[in-house]
Amino acid sequence: MKRFFKDFSKGLKYSAVPVFALIVLVCLLSCSTTNAIFEGIAQVGESSGSQLLKSVGNAGSSLSKAAETITPEQEYYIGRAVAATIFESYNLYNDKNLTSYVNYICAALAANSDKPELFKGWYAAVLDTEQINAFATSGGHILITRGLISCAENEDALAAVIAHEIAHVQLQHSIKAIKTSRVSTAFLATTEAALTVSGQEELAEIADIMDESVNEIVTTLVNTGYSKSQEYDADAEALSILNAAGYDPAAMTEMLTMLEEKQKNSSGGFASTHPSAKDRLKKVEKELKQYPSSEVNPVRTERFNAVMKTVRL
Repeated sequence: MKRFFKDFSKGLKYSAVPVFALIVLVCLLSCSTTNAIFEGIAQVGESSGSQLLKSVGNAGSSLSKAAETITPEQEYYIGRAVAATIFESYNLYNDKNLTSYVNYICAALAANSDKPELFKGWYAAVLDTEQINAFATSGGHILITRGLISCAENEDALAAVIAHEIAHVQLQHSIKAIKTSRVSTAFLATTEAALTVSGQEELAEIADIMDESVNEIVTTLVNTGYSKSQEYDADAEALSILNAAGYDPAAMTEMLTMLEEKQKNSSGGFASTHPSAKDRLKKVEKELKQYPSSEVNPVRTERFNAVMKTVRL
């Protein structure tokens, strides 16, 4: 499967995908399944309403700081709650072709990264806003705004954005944003139960326990952003992922150059949560010296243009 995804990034057309791989991907990447990537998010965000997501501070008194290592299962449930909170402010952009395409790219990059598999897998979705931004949760949810996608001129440039978000997950940057209550005895106890949870009562309990930590992460993702060093580290890791997947690492400079121009005329979204694109560009150009020069594969550009013609961003 990893070989297939590397072939995809190098320009393999959809028609050449092995039947078994297509079956797997259709199951994973269909529009309905893309909505189901947030399986449980709908339950947390809609069925239980504000009861689950607006209990800020209530859990703090019952949580004790702990030094235990957060497990993949815990990362997933934290990430799922973070995604649910983000979806209180953003709607999904409901376009099957674009969503599937973004997931193909995400899968190709993740398959060639240090963490090709997560507890519930990697999933990407498009947010319906002109704002230029992207988010990633520890649960493996890669969220990209249509505003940012519209800035990409080819598949490699879009892959650079996705690789950067994957890097944030792999480097556990969102988890490290938790300062007040990292892992509590109560959370450890309920996480195991969450693996088989089926009722809203259990979901409510888990949401309350994680609430303080989740809001710290959301504040970092949406309002304050990561530190400069974390953004630089994510850029460096993204270059490695792009190279391993067969994409052109230099595409990162293309996106950063574009974002530098956007930052000059914007005060929200990316401009307010990321360090200067100019500074990041300098760092990336130094890192690029260790990678061989490459050209954007015309098949990928053709594929990108074909998808973009069918959507209105």
